Amino acid sequence: MTNAADSALFHPVAIGSLELPHRLVMAPMTRNRAAADGTPTPLMATYYAQRASAGLIIAEATTPSRVGQTYAHIPGIYTDAHVAGWRAVTGAVAAAGGRMFLQLQHGGRVGHPDNSGLTPVAPSPIPLPGPVHTPTGAQDAVVPLEMSTVDIRATIADFVSAARNAIAAGFAGVEVHSANGYLLHQFLAQNTNKRTDSYGGAVANRIRFTVEVVEAVADAIGAERVGVRISPGVSVNGIDEGDTDDLYPALVTALADRDLAYLHYVFADPDHALFQRIRALWPGVLIANPNLGWGVPLPEDGGRQAAQRLLAGGADLISLGRSFLANPDLVERFRTGALLNPVRDAYLMYVGGAEGYTDYPALAPAAG
Repeated sequence: MTNAADSALFHPVAIGSLELPHRLVMAPMTRNRAAADGTPTPLMATYYAQRASAGLIIAEATTPSRVGQTYAHIPGIYTDAHVAGWRAVTGAVAAAGGRMFLQLQHGGRVGHPDNSGLTPVAPSPIPLPGPVHTPTGAQDAVVPLEMSTVDIRATIADFVSAARNAIAAGFAGVEVHSANGYLLHQFLAQNTNKRTDSYGGAVANRIRFTVEVVEAVADAIGAERVGVRISPGVSVNGIDEGDTDDLYPALVTALADRDLAYLHYVFADPDHALFQRIRALWPGVLIANPNLGWGVPLPEDGGRQAAQRLLAGGADLISLGRSFLANPDLVERFRTGALLNPVRDAYLMYVGGAEGYTDYPALAPAAG
């Protein structure tokens, strides 16, 4: 049963005008179940509707343009078919009582011509250090094209169009992905941004692209419908920020007066000074995603204790990924103290089909 230590998880909270019944958020997770052209599938609608009891679902990374595609079978939000496919997903979730934001992610150098048909673009012509997964297997990363200022303006416009499409598809808002080594994060990091113009060099220049994307999207659909995801110090996809402790306070300060829906902090630790500094700088809702170990089994409690610590340490909501993946009724399991399903072979996360996707069991209904 719920105890005093985690009762805060089940207090309602508002994100803009959106009322959430509790503070457990389903984090965005790439699952590679879209059609080859990026259109969401009926299986995706089933998957998300199964998890509609989350206070908020942030749907998986979705590309705003063809050149921004990362891997095969990643959903898009830049064609009429994409919008129609996502509308079926949001409709299924709404019918089950849920609420959804859509994460917008441009891969930047994390992409390949075998996936998108185009050469990836990035702040500087520095390739990803590792291979890229394609329909024909792992391929060496290609050298991305350095974005011109015209390319930057066009990419901002792509984010704006994608955000408008997301609202048309029934999402309550969007999350701008500036984390985990993708395009916006590549502009933030010193080792991937070697530009000498106003988008490179000093911290104020390197945060500029993220700020401009967020501001443009907020102007287009309303700031209360826009969240931002950051991952301070995370080195995934070959990222080395170089000056993390200076970079993120500057970025957060630049966004703090925009009245955005939320800030989403990846791999948050309430004992870290940077987390507390960002909490002090950010005046709005802070979603914290606990570090439960990259590539290691989940703790038996699915992150429940980590969630409690983050709420006590200043977070407003807690996002969990794999725990929701394996437990469509995670909220009820947390409420009642029921055992959790373990995550199956990680290989099943990305291979398509229902196995390891929509076939995780829910608790049997209580007799009565």
